[in-house]
Amino acid sequence: MTLKGFLRLSAHVQMLPILESGEETLVGGQAVIEGVMMRAPHSYCVAVRKPNGEIVTEEQPLQKVSEKYPIFKYPILRGLGTLGQAMTLGYKALKFSANAALDDGTTEAKPVEISSWMMTLNLVFSLGFFIFMYKLVPLFLATQLGKSVPALSGRFATNMTDGVIRMAIFLTFLWALSRMKDIRRVFEFHGAEHKVVFNFESRQPVNVENAQKFVTFHPRCGTSFLLVVMVISMIVYALVPVDGFAAKFAARIILLPVITGLSYELIRFAAKRQGTLMGLLTAPGLWLQRITTKPPDDSAVGVAIHALEGAMELEQKQGGELVIA
Repeated sequence: MTLKGFLRLSAHVQMLPILESGEETLVGGQAVIEGVMMRAPHSYCVAVRKPNGEIVTEEQPLQKVSEKYPIFKYPILRGLGTLGQAMTLGYKALKFSANAALDDGTTEAKPVEISSWMMTLNLVFSLGFFIFMYKLVPLFLATQLGKSVPALSGRFATNMTDGVIRMAIFLTFLWALSRMKDIRRVFEFHGAEHKVVFNFESRQPVNVENAQKFVTFHPRCGTSFLLVVMVISMIVYALVPVDGFAAKFAARIILLPVITGLSYELIRFAAKRQGTLMGLLTAPGLWLQRITTKPPDDSAVGVAIHALEGAMELEQKQGGELVIA
């Protein structure tokens, strides 16, 4: 793989938390390269359109993490378990879609595939990039600004400044990625996934015509979740009684699971209360989805429906019932 290809794949890995639904639901999904991964309660299916137009799928049974490990049924911990499983599935789905994109079907020889070690290396690189860009850089800039402006040198002020800088970096990075042609295409599949989920939840027959009637922004999207994480982190960091750059940096890494769990509970609570004051928590994420989702063409919606049907078929084979409560 070339350096350009590695960095482009890394951009897709960076998008994983934004593109996945991040909650145990009846149906949900995630956009991947030229495709969509759809989840039912106990199964998932990835559908990808290859360069030659053929749709290929990968489906497997899926046990809820809370069923496999009962400890993840409890508040805070259930968010960690659910999001951990979602990221693992997203990683597998992304690898499948990337390999499908390399197979144009023009040769009989086995197409070149992205190896597991290359994906692992990319994951490690992306994790390091995340810590550097969203933990180290904002804290460093806020600390330096506090030295120049005494009013911003206190613990509370430094943490608030750190949070504002982190959010500005995130929004700038997201906007820059959205300018990339292949990321924009993934955002179209992200919109297709949301439309099909809305179509399913509406009880109307799931088809391209019906799905295209719905909006592309959904309250359970990972985009909403990440914004809540950033706001909650500002509050939590301000309450932690530590001083010194090294101690603050360590606290940001150590407290990440706690912040993730708290944010999951809040977004889960707010998503069920749209139209209320708590529902306002999801509003900024819905606005931001105007960047992370784009109106899909019928072809993208068709792939998303294909993924949903695959997940539902496997769910029913296992005896699961797919009904709207």
